[in-house]
Parts: sequence; structure tokens; C-alpha cells
Amino acid sequence: MHSPIAPLDWSLITLYLAAVVGLGLVAGLVHRKGERGGEGGHYFLAGNTLGWGVIGLAMFAANISTVHLVSLAEAAYKYGIVFGNFEWMAGFTLILLSLFFAPLYLRSRVTTLPDFLERRFNRGCRDILSVVSLFSAIVIHMGVALYTAGWVLRGVLGLAPGATILGVDALMLFITALGLLTGFYTMFGGLLAVVWTESVQTVLLLVGAVVIMIVGYVKVGGWHGMAATLGSHPHPLAGVEGSKITWGTANFLHMQRPPGDPSGLSWYSMLLGYPVIGIWYWCCDQTIVQRVLAAKDERHARLGPLFCAFLKIWPVFLFVLPGVICVALVQQGAFGTDAPAAPADAFTFLVTHLLPTGLKGLVLAALLAAAMQTCSAALNSTATLVSYDIFKRYRPEIGDHKLVQIGKITTVAGTVLAIVFSPIFGHYSTLFEGINKLITYVAPPITAVFVWGVFWKGATGRAAFVTLIAGMALGAVTFWLDWNDIYRGDFMMIAFLLFVACSAILITVSLILPEPVKEEALPLIWEDWREPLRGEAGGHGLGNYRLAALAVVVVFAVLYFLLR
Repeated sequence: MHSPIAPLDWSLITLYLAAVVGLGLVAGLVHRKGERGGEGGHYFLAGNTLGWGVIGLAMFAANISTVHLVSLAEAAYKYGIVFGNFEWMAGFTLILLSLFFAPLYLRSRVTTLPDFLERRFNRGCRDILSVVSLFSAIVIHMGVALYTAGWVLRGVLGLAPGATILGVDALMLFITALGLLTGFYTMFGGLLAVVWTESVQTVLLLVGAVVIMIVGYVKVGGWHGMAATLGSHPHPLAGVEGSKITWGTANFLHMQRPPGDPSGLSWYSMLLGYPVIGIWYWCCDQTIVQRVLAAKDERHARLGPLFCAFLKIWPVFLFVLPGVICVALVQQGAFGTDAPAAPADAFTFLVTHLLPTGLKGLVLAALLAAAMQTCSAALNSTATLVSYDIFKRYRPEIGDHKLVQIGKITTVAGTVLAIVFSPIFGHYSTLFEGINKLITYVAPPITAVFVWGVFWKGATGRAAFVTLIAGMALGAVTFWLDWNDIYRGDFMMIAFLLFVACSAILITVSLILPEPVKEEALPLIWEDWREPLRGEAGGHGLGNYRLAALAVVVVFAVLYFLLR
């Protein structure tokens, strides 16, 4: 199959990769005198120098990846913008991080979230969260990003599934190359390399997505033309053998869906289930929260997540809407008889059919950027966990220089493991389904332990440990049932029901076997949930975190009303 990539595109890609790796290496050479935390603090927490703007942008960048561009466009091509709920609901979760979790993390001066859990409960809880965090970073964050990037590169280059390059499977070759390149610059630069390269890559990623959206939006005839087309035509894949699509596209521009909708995302399952996985992902996951831990002070730690919340407005329009635009363009016959062979090809199809030479290279560079920034963030958090939660714990006298060496070795090992595990996502019908189902199996017990631990003094260490063990066991059973096609239910409702079960376990064990609260745990518990809403908030206008949080609520409420 002929490759649509011209020499100019290849030049842009090559220059971009060289610039990103070079920036990561420069970050590794920067060692600012007087930074808090010494060499280890510089490598793992960027010297606690991050302001709210960099924190918000870095959190946004760590969440946005090739997975988003491909899987959200894929889901939109199949079901419409309903999967945009995962983007907008995150805004409300980020408010919880800003108001309730970030201040406690900063006041305790922890390096990792497992460390926070140990201070609140006990070492057993810390060990369990460390293992889960490592699994999350390597498999959920890195694995799916590498798999998606490899899949897209193969499609954009015009290679058929199963194609080889020099006798090596093209998909695995791309996965390996991207993984090793990212591991290289992350190993040398640490978290500073991550946030520097994330900032650059986020801009590049957004430029590519904006161009795709604008070109497609104009071509489809704007919102009115798109809505009229969707309401009067059948789905392009309806009746196509193997597609299993039997529904129309009239409701593709509506966010709220009734029970029984083909997407499986009814309004109540999103309302009940998303907070469970959202609190884990945005408030309790090391890969995301590490940027907050590196904040200059509490004010920046609060405003950073709120800035990220405002940024989360745009993925619905930049990453989800293009999938719907693709449906409407195909319905209008804009590409003749040509159309994506499957929903997963939607974004690649738009790149190859809408963009001229040069812009194709830019968008492909953005896809590489998205995968690399996700992997670099996960690699650094993995290195931090292994260095501080394992080696520093058992060898307290170990120096910063040795910790950094351990972190670099961990980066190499994490890269190899992510490459090995990434093909498991080929098991699921869609990438979006795969990543969210994996989160559903691990998030409920962690969310329950953090939420009850922060807001209820009566939550005990023994109860938290039992909850984590029991919750992981329940998640493993659910995973096994799903993997073997024995039972497949609404994964969002499964997340909610698992959270309810874990909460019941924690409360019951805490009441049956009460324990006094440790002295060091008292600053980590809110005496009154209204406490963050009182007193001095710092700053004026949106610089006041309470006003900024209110603005987030108002903006997302209006958006939901308009696209209800």
C-alpha cells in the first residue's frame, strides 16, 4: 500500500523528534542551586518550582494522548459525542482535587501518594497502593499509549495489518521505537524533562487537532449542516457485515442518553460511575498528581488543577467532535465511495483525506508527541515510586544520587515492561473500552480508602488495608469474568457498585475494630468538609481558588445544558 507521507512530512517528524529528545537532555543538565529536595527533589519533583500554569498544562498533557485522539474519535464515529462526558465530568473531579486533596498533600510534604496513605493509615496500605500505582503507570498509561501510537503510525504509513518492516511486525517495531526514545530522554531529564516536553508537545498536539476540526467543520457545513445530515441519514456502517451497528445518528450531538442507549452510557451510569474512576485518576493516581506535589506552594497546587479543568472543555470539540464530523462527511458523500473501514480508522481517515502535505507531518508529529508525553509522565512516576517507596523505605540512609540512579534503572525496566504488555489492548473491541475497563477494576477500593480517609476520622488503618485487599480481589474476579466473556455489564455501574461494596467493608471493619487516630494523621483529615471553603483564599478574581472553582462549575453546567 502506498504511503501518503511526503518527504516534507518526514522532515517535520524528524525535526520534531530531535527537538523533543534534545529538550529532555537539556532539562537533565539543568541543576539549579538551592532547589528544595536536592538532586532527588530536582529529578522527581522538579525542585518544587512549578507554578499553577505549568501544573495545569502538565496535568492536561499527561491525560491527553494518542489514545484520546484515536479512541475518542473512534467512539464518536460509532456513538456520537456521548463519550465526551469523560472529559467534562473530569472538570468536577478536578475541583475536588483543588479544594480537598491538594492542600493535604502539600501540607504533609509527601513525595508519593503511597507515602500519604502510610501516614494516614499504615505501611500495608502504602505497599498495596505502590503496586497498583506501578501497574497503572506501566500498563494503563504507557501500554495503551504505545499500542495506539503504533497502530496509528501503521495506518498513516499505509501499511496493512500484519505488515512487516525488515522482517519485523510493523506494530511492534513502532511500539518499541517510541518506547525506547521516550525512555531515553525521560531517564536523563527526570520530571523537569517531562513538564518541559509536555508543555511543548501539548501545544503541538492541540495545533494538529484544531486544524483537523476546523477543516472538517467547514467542509461539513458547520453545526447546522452537520446536525441536518446526521438527522436524515443512516449510520455509514449500518448493515455492513461485522459492524454490529443497527442504530441511527440523529442523537449524535447529544451528551445525555437514556437507559438502553447503544453506547451503554446512560445519564445515571455516568453520574454514579464516573466519580469513582475520576477521583482515583485525578486525585489519587501518582502519574497525574505528581505535578501537584511539585507545586511551589499551596496556592499554586490549588489553582493548577482548576486551570486544567478549564482546559478540559476543549477535548470534546477537538478530539470527540471530529469523529462525528467524519460520520457526517461520509453521509454527505464528501469522499465519494471512500469511508473508514471501521470506527477505529476515523481519525487516521481524516488526517489522510483532509490535510495537505506538510500538515499531515505536523499531525503525525502531534500523535507521536501525545504518546511520548503520556509515557514520559508514567515513567517518571514509576521511577519515583520505586526509588522512594521501596528503596528509600528499606534503606533510609541512601543518598539522593543513588536514588536518582535507581530511578534511571527503573525507567529502563518500565519501558521494557510497557512494550511487552501493550499488545493486550488488542483484546478489547475498542481502545476506549479497554482502558476504562481496566480502571474500573482497580479504582473503587482506592477511591473508597482516600475519600473516607480524608473526610472521616473513624476510618482505621486495619479497615483500609482489608478494603484494599478485598476490593482488588473483587476487581480481579470482575476482570476474569469479563476477559473470558462470562459476564459483561455496564462498566460504569460496575465501578459504582464496587465502590459501594468497598465503602461498606471499610465502614463495617472500622466500627467493629476501632483504632485511635495517629498523631501524624490528624493534619491529613478535614475536621469539617466546609473548612476549605472558609478563610483566606489568596489572589483576586480567578486567582482566588474558590471563585475559580465556582467558575468551573458554572461553565460546565452551561455546556451540559446546551448539549443536553
